[in-house]
Amino acid sequence: MKFRTTLFAAALIVCSGRGFAHNPQQMDCQQMHDSHGVQHRGDQAMGFDHLKTTHHFLLSKDGGSIQVTANDSKDTDSRDQIRMHLGHIAKMFSDGNFDLPMFVHDQIPPGTVVMKQLKTDISYKYVQIDGGAKVVISSDNPAAVSAVHDFLAFQIKDHQTGDQLEVTN
Repeated sequence: MKFRTTLFAAALIVCSGRGFAHNPQQMDCQQMHDSHGVQHRGDQAMGFDHLKTTHHFLLSKDGGSIQVTANDSKDTDSRDQIRMHLGHIAKMFSDGNFDLPMFVHDQIPPGTVVMKQLKTDISYKYVQIDGGAKVVISSDNPAAVSAVHDFLAFQIKDHQTGDQLEVTN
């Protein structure tokens, strides 16, 4: 945990000094850098290689879920790292701590401010599944559900998972 805190602090220092690109050519490079940056920072924060795993962010009527599995059923190292990471995520999010998504995405993900404010109204349930794990996020509070949807939709877009951006049954 000390390593991740130090890593997060270092990333904030580096990112705060990087400035903004004002010409379109620089912006394209910046966007490309940010896309690769999400994957690189994600690998560091999660403890497993995104190329060996599959992420899904699924929306539901009462919230949604974060699901990660190893691509190879024999890759028990990735499976175990996924399970450890998602167990930590469920606990951290329950405590209103969204530092890891902020580090991975180099910004405050949409929905997290409200999710932090309404943390007692949101449930984060860790579940082991074949090849990995998932965190089921649910609430009866419409404002909390809306914030969870905003957060998960952002994850879908930034991780480019191709998951549905609308609630499906």
